[in-house]
Amino acid sequence: METDKRSRRGLKICCGATAIFLVIVIIILTTLSLTILKPKQPIIDAKPVGVQNIQFSLFPSATLNVTLNMLITIENRNRIGSFKYKNATAYVQYRDSIVAEVPIQADFVPARGKVNMTTSVDLMGETILSNPNFMSDVASGSLNMTSIASLHGRVSVLNFLKFHATALSTCDISCFILTKTIDSKCKSKMKF
Repeated sequence: METDKRSRRGLKICCGATAIFLVIVIIILTTLSLTILKPKQPIIDAKPVGVQNIQFSLFPSATLNVTLNMLITIENRNRIGSFKYKNATAYVQYRDSIVAEVPIQADFVPARGKVNMTTSVDLMGETILSNPNFMSDVASGSLNMTSIASLHGRVSVLNFLKFHATALSTCDISCFILTKTIDSKCKSKMKF
């Protein structure tokens, strides 16, 4: 009888210790998933470095050639998750018309890492000139454009959790005609 009581008591202690251990593990995993393991939005910044070329003439026919130098920075703020993305194309729009396509080469952004790439963008002058608001924008001194990029890739957490993700970036670009300078403000987010 006494051995039955001892074995039951030992079984109860073992079950209690296992339950306490499982609760502690669940609390630790929940805390980690809400802090360190929580995916953070990447910072994608497309900064125009300058205007390489602006040629605008009204006679004999209206022509416009603009080449912008761009520095695209992708910063991964995640502590343990890397991001590998495929070749992509960013689009530059002027008043809802696509005026440039910017190829983005596939790359790997390590955890807590940053990737810089430079490129130049040739704007489609005919599309800009054909817009009825172009002359009023020139008179105001600036052309306002929007760039949209979508990077499709794979996030790897601790090299064993891998899932698909898309990094989206939207930048508002103002090109000041007289000073030949550019200003941009970007927003980015990640979709899993």
